[in-house]
Amino acid sequence: MIRRRVKICCISSVEEAALAVQYGAAALGLVSAMPSGPGVISEERIAAIAATIPPGVASFLLTSQQEVAAIIAQQRRCRVNTLQLCDHLVDGTYEDLRAALPGIHLVQVIHVTGEDAVAQAQHVAPSVDALLLDSGNPSLPVKELGGTGRLHDWQTSRKICQAVPVPVFLAGGLHASNVGQAIHQVRPYGVDICSGVRTNERLDEEKLRAFFEAVQVADTA
Repeated sequence: MIRRRVKICCISSVEEAALAVQYGAAALGLVSAMPSGPGVISEERIAAIAATIPPGVASFLLTSQQEVAAIIAQQRRCRVNTLQLCDHLVDGTYEDLRAALPGIHLVQVIHVTGEDAVAQAQHVAPSVDALLLDSGNPSLPVKELGGTGRLHDWQTSRKICQAVPVPVFLAGGLHASNVGQAIHQVRPYGVDICSGVRTNERLDEEKLRAFFEAVQVADTA
């Protein structure tokens, strides 16, 4: 049986982190400053939460920074073990990040806005540890870099999963009622959810339980 990894994003407190881990989260997303979208918390809080995450659970820093030097400094302040790069690099390379931050995993977000996302994913994949497919739009005047709660074209996402040699997380508009369909159609390594397990911006234990149960059912089908 394949066990899909579940990443719970927009974690805002030590208590939310513990609850997500209790239900089986393989990764937790901690959102730093973004041009738009939910879940942003201070770097001080990110560092405090990351320090409590147990070994074996990945701590993802979602960053909108595009310059390698700024990303390196941010990781050193937040002390996470994984960087989720929500925009493309404009100054520096993935190799520069690896040299400065040995042992830190790199996950590049690909915003699936059209078929060109397949080529983008293939170009980036050899340089990173994983990809995360989301429904943002970095080309808008106010960039959307995640947390939209929207679905995107899963057919394109499936093509990406089949075309790249690294693990792929699927995000964007997932919830307990559709994650099974998403898993069967896309066949991702893992799934990523924020708003689908929240009520009034707080982690909802009932929604969390239902989501994990739906993933487990899909994995055993």
